[in-house]
Amino acid sequence: MMVLQRIDDMFNAFARRLVQRLAVMTLMSLMACNSAPAQFAEFFNGDSLARDPSGVKGWTFFTGEGLAVMRFSASREGYASIEVDATKDRQNVWWALIRRRVSEKMDLRRLSTPRHALRIETSIKVSHAPRRINLHLNTQRTTDFHSHLMEFDIPDTTRWHTISMTTKGFDAVPGDSVYGQLALMDWGLDKYTVKIRYFKVDIVNIDSAGPDQGVQVRYHPPVPEVETFSTHLPVAEDATIDRENPDLRFNRWSGRAEGEMVTLLTVSGTRCAILRWDFRPVAGRRVSGAGLLELTTYDFQRTPEYTKDFGMVRIVEITGGNPEWSQQDVTYSTFLEGEPLTRVFNSQMIIDIDVKGRRGERTFATIPDPVLQRLIDGRTLGLSIQPLGAVQATFYAMEHQGGRFCAKLHLNLGSDRER
Repeated sequence: MMVLQRIDDMFNAFARRLVQRLAVMTLMSLMACNSAPAQFAEFFNGDSLARDPSGVKGWTFFTGEGLAVMRFSASREGYASIEVDATKDRQNVWWALIRRRVSEKMDLRRLSTPRHALRIETSIKVSHAPRRINLHLNTQRTTDFHSHLMEFDIPDTTRWHTISMTTKGFDAVPGDSVYGQLALMDWGLDKYTVKIRYFKVDIVNIDSAGPDQGVQVRYHPPVPEVETFSTHLPVAEDATIDRENPDLRFNRWSGRAEGEMVTLLTVSGTRCAILRWDFRPVAGRRVSGAGLLELTTYDFQRTPEYTKDFGMVRIVEITGGNPEWSQQDVTYSTFLEGEPLTRVFNSQMIIDIDVKGRRGERTFATIPDPVLQRLIDGRTLGLSIQPLGAVQATFYAMEHQGGRFCAKLHLNLGSDRER
């Protein structure tokens, strides 16, 4: 028995030494990782920001495509603020961004291995919602500024939201300058604020970095085939309203084609179309991916001389107004019910689209899954089609030929939402 006890004691001692050695090796490994070149991280703890118009040694910020102006500043409260004043803008196609070089302490050679990628992450709080912002990574050689860009849906103004994007196939080599940026686009014609608690960019191992955070919305994704969707919902109510004629009904707005009267929806300078669906058959369901809005053209006019973003139509969320309007008697006034436009329509569009100009052609607009989910859940009350610039677009209304050419939503649904 004494021999067995001695063997047992020797084994326990060996086991303790092995555990201690493994603990030391793990600690040394962690220290080695921590001693690697540090990621770019700014936590905005002071009341000043490093600034540099080139964005190399500090932050640069600027606006474009409109008359919006901005400020970018830090506070002692532990965050920086982007403040945008777009009250003098007209077209609402402006953008405002902050940008800085983030690669000074990065070993860009690591990006040549297939398991490493750049990740950009920030924590933000917004003054208006729902809204989208975007994160973008680029270099001094970048020419496609839509690549390595991701938009994020921010659903509320009350919480801080952590959002991140991990790149795929990012082209950066030693000697390049990598820049990280955050941007607001087309938020409306008001004053807006985005607070930022931190801004980080690092080279990560994609096997251990974990998933990205936030509700990602791909920027201008390709339009899939209608047949790839399992659910097809025709519009339940559609109408034209006119702010210049706020008390007139336009339900019988029509044109004559091939000897018959055709009921229409018209989008032009003061007119917009409003659309509402009956989502009761899919209530409580979870949306699976982005969907499509389908519109069929009756007529379309614009001049070919207009530049980008002018002469298109905007698809907008309806966030207020009368939720039970009827196409038979709705007017601009009865639809708004005294609410301001900024409460009834989300002033940041879902997407701007070029309309197919020939009669009977179908135009498709991608509707992101966060918007679809808000529609199903009743937090968004419908969609509106609005003009962007001097354009007149006319679409078939649901009354024509029993709804054959009416507006439709195409989407895929998953399981019931968690209660």
